[in-house]
Amino acid sequence: MPVMGDPTATEPTIFERSRPGRRASSMPTLDVPPVDPAAVLPGVELADDAPALPELGELDLVRHFTRLSHRNHGIDVGFYPLGSCSMKYNPRVAETAAALPGFRNLHPWAPEDAAQGTLALLYDLQRWLAELTGMSAATFQPAAGAHGELTGLMLFRAYHEDRGDPRRTIIIPDSAHGTNPASAAMCGYDVVTVPSGPDGLVDVEALEDLVDEQTAGLMLTNPNTVGLFELDIERIATVMHKVGALLYYDGANFNAICGRVRPGDMGFDVVHLNVHKTFATPHGGGGPGAGPVLVSERLAPYLPAPVVTRQDNGPGGPRYTWDTDRPKSIGRLHGFHGNVGILVRAYAFLLFHGGDGLQRMSGKAVLNANYVAAQVTDVLPLGYAQHQAMHEFVSTGKGLKPHGVRVTDLCKRLIDLGFHPPTNYFPLIVEEALMVEPTETESRETLDAFAGALRRAVQEAVDTPDVLRQAPTTTPVGRLDEGKAGRELIVRWRPEEG
Repeated sequence: MPVMGDPTATEPTIFERSRPGRRASSMPTLDVPPVDPAAVLPGVELADDAPALPELGELDLVRHFTRLSHRNHGIDVGFYPLGSCSMKYNPRVAETAAALPGFRNLHPWAPEDAAQGTLALLYDLQRWLAELTGMSAATFQPAAGAHGELTGLMLFRAYHEDRGDPRRTIIIPDSAHGTNPASAAMCGYDVVTVPSGPDGLVDVEALEDLVDEQTAGLMLTNPNTVGLFELDIERIATVMHKVGALLYYDGANFNAICGRVRPGDMGFDVVHLNVHKTFATPHGGGGPGAGPVLVSERLAPYLPAPVVTRQDNGPGGPRYTWDTDRPKSIGRLHGFHGNVGILVRAYAFLLFHGGDGLQRMSGKAVLNANYVAAQVTDVLPLGYAQHQAMHEFVSTGKGLKPHGVRVTDLCKRLIDLGFHPPTNYFPLIVEEALMVEPTETESRETLDAFAGALRRAVQEAVDTPDVLRQAPTTTPVGRLDEGKAGRELIVRWRPEEG
């Protein structure tokens, strides 16, 4: 049995706790005649034995899952400095809005007349997001960022094919998120990599050599994945548009510029936003997301159908409806109309902050990242120090290697010191990369404590490297063989194998 209050104690699996005959619930007495399943399911192969489900009492069941929940890390528990993920606090006002009965209980098949409030919200939200990004039209169907990438690339393809100019290649920076090339390949494109220059920015001269009449577009985020603003973004846009190619904005880093700079003004043609990163609802733990895609006017005809529209000529005032008459649409990409609950949270977040609040949000995100970086760069130098970091910074831990310590050891030690590790080994263009994004929601005291933990771990790497190589020691399970887990994935528990 686990010791109460001992976080290192092993919690048996629910199957190990199972005892035959115990129940956590009871079914009402059968009040209809029993039937033979084979008679009502002819031709269906039926199991001979009941499924091997765990059997235990309600109290043991509740305690088991409650203990497990105490071991989860989340933004409500502690600092979550994952770079490129914007894991910031989710305001409770957003949760309250999403829980309002009119949103919570709305059936997705409800007729338009019974969903006017939600449709009005979506209509306003798409206008707000278009204003923030400098785009003309939007779709809410994508379920999250990678789904938004796929949607944007399908829009690229539809646009080029409609012009009788199908193209073959997508250019992607060597520092990009892994989902970028994956989405491009999934959409049938060949991926061409453009290198970064010695300052961590896109090598524009190399880009000019890569583009040709087969180039469909470039996928980029700005600030880029090294946390630096692409200073030559207007030149990059000109290079792409000169050959008829399009420019795609990966919205993972929009938290750095929201309310200050618009992708549309930089020359981007398609933008996806991770509203579950930038506008409440951190996406850790596999929770739901939303990845609205916004487009310039020339790509609007190809958006997934339907899109929400407003009609002002009715006798009872404005009426909101779904526009399905879109002959050039790429079609539906999500059941119903996207993850509306996440969009309600984003709406509440935007309404709560307003334009001035969003400017303060992005400004403080950049301030916090540079504040932490200033405290640790003497022991963890920046991968690229030629330009000021934006909302996140990427340090290199290659200086630890002479002590037999790697960044993965440093991150495991941070767990023992009370912090969730930052992103590590990404982006790939920085050796022994450590990527930190504090977001705007953390206090100075938290940032100081985190910087102090980083410095302590680096000093331990010099003085007592074995402490880092053996970490973590305060968790129920110690250092795992992550390579073996990736090669020998087991997703089903077999009782006969323990």
